[in-house]
Amino acid sequence: MYLTRALHRSLQQQPDEVVTIFRGRHRTYSEFCDRVARLAGALQALGMKSGDRVGILALNSDRYLECAMAAWWGGGVLNPVNVRWSVAEVVYSLDDCDTNILVIDDQFLPMAEGIRANAKRALSLIHAGDGDAPVDMLSFEQLIAEARPVPDAQRGGEDLAIVMYTGGTTGYPKGVMQTHGTLWTGCIQRMADTPPLHGGKVLHTNPFFHIASMSRVLNHFLAGEVHVIMPSFEPREMLETIEREHITELALVPTMIQMLISHPDFDKYDLGSVRRLGYGASAISAAVLEQTMERLPGVEFSHSYGLTESMIVTTNPPENHGPTARAQGLHLSAGRAGIGVELRIVDADGDEVPRGTVGEVVVRSAGVTPGYWNLSEDTARSLRDGWLHTGDGAYMDQHGYLFIVDRIKDMIVSGGENVYSAEVENVVGRHPAVAMNAVIGVPHSKWGEAVHAVVVLKSGMQATEDEIRAHCREHIAAYKCPKTVEFRQALPLSGAGKVLKRDLRVPHWDGKSREVK
Repeated sequence: MYLTRALHRSLQQQPDEVVTIFRGRHRTYSEFCDRVARLAGALQALGMKSGDRVGILALNSDRYLECAMAAWWGGGVLNPVNVRWSVAEVVYSLDDCDTNILVIDDQFLPMAEGIRANAKRALSLIHAGDGDAPVDMLSFEQLIAEARPVPDAQRGGEDLAIVMYTGGTTGYPKGVMQTHGTLWTGCIQRMADTPPLHGGKVLHTNPFFHIASMSRVLNHFLAGEVHVIMPSFEPREMLETIEREHITELALVPTMIQMLISHPDFDKYDLGSVRRLGYGASAISAAVLEQTMERLPGVEFSHSYGLTESMIVTTNPPENHGPTARAQGLHLSAGRAGIGVELRIVDADGDEVPRGTVGEVVVRSAGVTPGYWNLSEDTARSLRDGWLHTGDGAYMDQHGYLFIVDRIKDMIVSGGENVYSAEVENVVGRHPAVAMNAVIGVPHSKWGEAVHAVVVLKSGMQATEDEIRAHCREHIAAYKCPKTVEFRQALPLSGAGKVLKRDLRVPHWDGKSREVK
């Protein structure tokens, strides 16, 4: 179970087939594997030994995938850096896991001097761009051209493969460790529930530093499919790419789906090649999902729920998105435990709660992280008695379907009543004028916390605060309805496309502490 095994299979069976397409550049499996073996040799010549970390700070590209595979081919460990971070945050992640080789693309060259000056270790910086490398950096292309290919180190099983740093929502980011075995297990679990499309062509737009995107990459390498890569998500370019490249499969987070289907030129493009759309990473509103299914008829929809600490927790297959299943509300669930996954909903003491009762999601499988890099206390807190405590609040129905209601820390406690933001967001999202929304708790002198909705309206449409509140009162209890509504042009998003609720809370909670715990 080593991740580069997929390359050997494809090299043997389809050496002349295209594996990556990026901005008009096509590489076959034969070309790709030769470049990987040469880059692995170059990394070893720079001092990478077995188990050493290699960082990459770059937008999505074919070179990103070559770097990842080369690190593993040469026996190293990948450290994909969050592209939204400041110099200080980048340096922290490099120092924390002792990374001394960093691949950096043109987009982040302005950060290079600050990273080099502040890192504890001397860094070998490799420029992965189309132009000449800066004088104080090595050239990605020159390294490949001049290096001799080396044999695959074939590290696998319990050997560390990747350190993926969390967003650092509280304190410093934590390095989530995944081994070749845990990542391999996650891929097999996903493929068992959602078999690959024959002759598939997947479009990658989610950032590769995120587990949702990296897991898709690994899945499609195992299946021997074509990777079409965009540097980042941009709706018009995505529509153009789908039509031009005849994309068969998409994987998007809900905010991207909303922006895609709302694009004014959506109907001008031929999207008939698309056969499957997978979504995840955050909750999707019922309104957005239904609109998307209407606008993409004949497309299979599937949902996966996972975490950086566990690629796969649950899957919700296409059959749960049909008319009968939608009438039962199954399309709003996160699905059921994936193959080989044990799943429970527990209370604060770790005891399983009755079906239909909200508690914390805990997971046990061979795909769960062995822990956090150099953080034994955090590891012990999250991994207890063999179970990963996710921090996600949810309930399970009588048939094992999981319904996520909130992050435990995001739950709003108003006047002693628990309010789950996902439920309120679903209702707000059904207002015909609402494009996107997020619900948070804000300080309230009487209730401790009050429900506050941040709303982005659809282009050309209007709604008032009173209209949004009145709409909510028709569908949910009064204590769950927003007490206040704020209108914005856009919501703050992470590099992975998730709404940054912590940024929405800052103006309300700065200098205050929650009055209700």
